[in-house]
Amino acid sequence: MDGIAWVREAKIILAFKSPAPPADNSFDAATMGRMALIVFFRGINVGGHRAFRPSVLAKELGIYDAVNVGAAGTLVIRKPGLRAKFLAELRRKLPFEATIAFCAGGDLIRLEIDNPFGIEPPRADVVRFVSILSEPGRRRVSLPVAFPEGREWLVRIIGSKNRLVYGVYRRHMKTIGYLGQIDRLFGAPATTRSWNTILTVIRILKSHEPGK
Repeated sequence: MDGIAWVREAKIILAFKSPAPPADNSFDAATMGRMALIVFFRGINVGGHRAFRPSVLAKELGIYDAVNVGAAGTLVIRKPGLRAKFLAELRRKLPFEATIAFCAGGDLIRLEIDNPFGIEPPRADVVRFVSILSEPGRRRVSLPVAFPEGREWLVRIIGSKNRLVYGVYRRHMKTIGYLGQIDRLFGAPATTRSWNTILTVIRILKSHEPGK
């Protein structure tokens, strides 16, 4: 084959060669979302007790790409590194001792995919919730279960997955007391967030925006 023919054939091969795939930032975001750590504080900023500003704490944890969600104490830690080291640093920065529950970002993303509440919107007086156990549950629980039992229930637990317990509750003065039954039922302290808060966390996990 002469030189001209060889060059022509090489150009044809290059023309049909698959182009290199573009950089896929969504993959990076998805991977970071699953590796992220979600921190939930229990019993802070309630009635003026154990008060502090989670948004300030998030800024102090900027090296971990921390994002604050609301005032109840929910942090998305997108670059936690070694979990034990991060949690020790977190506790050092708190102005008081606190019960901390946490889960991996991937756990919440999988829960959303499972669509635990279905597609029907809840009634106006019903709130969807997720409770996060501060340690693995020590008891096997048969679900669903309601508190109190019967048609006048105020809290209904639908299911659980790893440290996540999910269900619905009715807006009522006595509801907070029945939510406290989750601790006894699973044998571990739990902290509760609305499903809307969890969805906000998931949106942050899937986002490309840097922590604020």
